[in-house]
Amino acid sequence: MMAHEVWTIGSILSWTQGYFTEKGIETPRLDAEVLLSHVLKKERIYLYVHFDEPLEKEELAAFRKAVAERARRVPTAYITGRREFMGLDFAVSRATLIPRPDTEILVEAAIERLGRLAENGRKPLRFADIGTGTGAIALSVLKYTSEDVAADAVDISGAALAIARENAERLGLSACVHFHEGDLLAPLSHAAAYDAILSNPPYIPDADVERLAPEVRSYEPMTALKGGADGMDFYARLAEAAPQYLRAGGFLAVEAGIGQAQKIRALAKEPWGDVEILPDLAGIERVVVLWRK
Repeated sequence: MMAHEVWTIGSILSWTQGYFTEKGIETPRLDAEVLLSHVLKKERIYLYVHFDEPLEKEELAAFRKAVAERARRVPTAYITGRREFMGLDFAVSRATLIPRPDTEILVEAAIERLGRLAENGRKPLRFADIGTGTGAIALSVLKYTSEDVAADAVDISGAALAIARENAERLGLSACVHFHEGDLLAPLSHAAAYDAILSNPPYIPDADVERLAPEVRSYEPMTALKGGADGMDFYARLAEAAPQYLRAGGFLAVEAGIGQAQKIRALAKEPWGDVEILPDLAGIERVVVLWRK
């Protein structure tokens, strides 16, 4: 960052936008604004109405550090330690996958279907979130459903579960979610106790990982990304094991990668019944719901 007599909010944003563009950052202006608002501890709208406000020396030093990290392709969410999802603020760390808008399709599908079960007299409801990471799926569902819903959230990473517990406490949801460390469904009781099982499992084919954006392949946890040779390993395991944990009339809902939804449908042998495939806003088949008979 070159010498400058006085760096104002407006001038530093303009410079950083150009610098990020040179570095190949996909959203240079947005990232500059997010980082600066984080450093200043202000909402982004504050920046727009205070373009002429000069930065203090300490603020400029902190922003320089954040800009340098982003230029190394560290994801913005890992620099700020926060990510918005479903209108809620989540803590994130390098132990967790960064929640993405596509996953909101899964959350909305779960909320709607759990609501229908409740309307049909199925109360209280209990669901499991497998591979919870930040807890974004489980906690968002709990936040937007009735008080008669509880959750068990599982992750193989103890460090990720620490972040999920932090998010549960901040959102006031600790009393209605229990966290378990382990592989997929293994930490849960085999009793048919769940009305739904939700998961955004690792689904990137192993050979495709090196072609991902540097922000993803270099910083996000591989355990949350790599799904085996064809990306289908975890779907196959869930489709086989989940019926043992679901009550009759319950469902398994998973996020799908591009081109995977029909392959997941093909896994729906007995005792699976109806299968729903839901598109995202781009029309990509993004969520698959398997109903247990």
